[in-house]
Formats: sequence, C-alpha cells, structure tokens
Amino acid sequence: MEYTFLGRTGLKVSRLCLGTMNFGPYTSEPDSFDIMNKALELGINFFDTANVYGAMWDPAGVGNTEKIIGRWLAEDKSRRNKIVLATKVYGNMGKAPNESKLSAHHIRKACEDSLKRLQTDHIDLYQMHHIDRDTPWAEIYQAMEQLVREGKITYVGSSNFAAWNIAEAQMIADQRNFLGVVSEQSIYSLRNRQIELEVIPACKHFGVGLIPWSPLGGGILCGVLEKAKEGRRTREPLQKSVEKLRPQIQAYENLCKEIEQKPADVALAWVLNNPVVTSPIVGPRTILQLEENVKALEIKLSEEALKKLDEIWPGPGNQAPEAYAW
Repeated sequence: MEYTFLGRTGLKVSRLCLGTMNFGPYTSEPDSFDIMNKALELGINFFDTANVYGAMWDPAGVGNTEKIIGRWLAEDKSRRNKIVLATKVYGNMGKAPNESKLSAHHIRKACEDSLKRLQTDHIDLYQMHHIDRDTPWAEIYQAMEQLVREGKITYVGSSNFAAWNIAEAQMIADQRNFLGVVSEQSIYSLRNRQIELEVIPACKHFGVGLIPWSPLGGGILCGVLEKAKEGRRTREPLQKSVEKLRPQIQAYENLCKEIEQKPADVALAWVLNNPVVTSPIVGPRTILQLEENVKALEIKLSEEALKKLDEIWPGPGNQAPEAYAW
C-alpha cells in the first residue's frame, strides 16, 4: 500500500480510502466486517463514512453504517488506532428543525451522536457534508474549535464545496488562527471532470487534500456493458445513463481491453494520476471488489493512454478562466 499526507497536514493516509456507504443497505454486517478486516490487511488505513449513511436515503436507517463500524471497532479495541476515521455532519438526522446543517447546536449534537454510534472517543476527520449558506463561519468554526479542544475531533474537512467556499473557509480560519479545512471530498472521475475548472486549483493553492467520491462514475466506468446480476449497477437510473453514454462507454471499454486492464482499475488509476488527489474513495460491496480496487495502485498509465482517455471523456481542457477565456 502507498501512503501520502492528507493535504497540508502531517497525517499519513492510504492512497485508497475505504468508503462505507454500502454497509447496511447492500452489504450485510458480517460481510462489512470482513471487508474492513481485509482493508486493514491490505494496508488501507483511511475509512470514510457519514452520519446519514445506512439505508440509502431511507430516514429510518440513518446512522446504521456508523453503528456497523462502531460494532466492528468494539470487537477488537486495537483496530481504532490502526485507522484514520472520517465521518460527516450536515444531513437530516430527524424531523426536528435543528437536526440538520451546520449550526453550532447541530454540530455539537451530531458529533456526540456519531461518537456513540462509532463507539470511539474521537473522530480523526470531521467533514462538513455540504456548504451551509445560512450559518456564518464564525458559528461553524466556534463549534469545530470547541470539539478540537475537547479532543473529540482532530481535523476538519469539507465535502461538495465550491472553490470559493474553500477559499472563504481558509481565509476565515487564518483570521482565527485555526487550521481550517484540510480536505475536500468532491465528485470526480473521468465521467465528471467539472472540478478541474476551480476546485482542484483551489485545493492545490490552499494545501487541501482532494478525496474524490464516485471515482468510478457511479458504475459507468466499471465495465458496465457486461451485464451485472446484482448490486447498484443493476439500478434503473444507471442503466438509463448507460444508454445515453453508450458510444463513450464502448470506446472506453475497448481502450481498456487494448491496454489489457480492467475498466474500474483504469478509472482509479486515472484519478490517482492527478497530483492533487490524496485518496479516491472506493465503496466495495464485496471483498473481491476491494482486492480489485487495490490493483489500480500498480497501474501507470502511459501518455498515449492518458491522451486517448481525454478524447473519450473530455474535461474542460484547463482551469478557469483559461478553459473558456483568453
């Protein structure tokens, strides 16, 4: 396993991050335990979850994924110090008016609840799951700083932030002599390259580690033309996307055959090729999928292959404003 620093921090994390969204809805608890054990065995020390995960948008299941991880940690106390544990705050955790977003009230309560579900005394990376346009940064940071002082969280990260949100967050953190945001978790793959315009340049400038989610394009880049019998690849929305993108997908899968690599491995290797990327999130449903994901670390794409991938899945061509203005 390869390791790198999380953004501008001195914290080392594996070059692949274990995503846990499948734990509960698509992967049973025993199988989830096996996947986490295998991840440790493979050297993956970076685990990502969120307080809302657990039932794929079913309000009754929120928190279940954290509970599964908590029971796994409780099974062997030595596991906690072997992983960098990341979770998120923002999502709707109930029907009351203050059970979502980033008020100081909700941040405090959500953190305490996550700690209980995870059966741990601290969260290594506490991520804001979305920008909250109604809560001032002074209030957000007051809550985060307090949690740091209490030892309940160590680092603060963001997710789904625009570049200017990252810049604003860091400028205000500097004014408060606070470390601020050290990572940004954003959608990024060959299929979706919009963040190359501004988010990636912002991460590079501010020393924010980029943690791409959905690096396999929601299943589009997994060899989807081979019919799947189960799992998220069988969902109707994905199948509709396949039909819409079929020419690109076919060209992509043909290229992967040409370079003798599996489509999912090529997609991960492409994301890992970007120097701003810290750890793409992989969300295996099975141990076999996890083992396949790790193989991507061994792939070094040639300049010719990278050029062909750009032709099949074109990005903006440059960062803003050069991408659209002189």
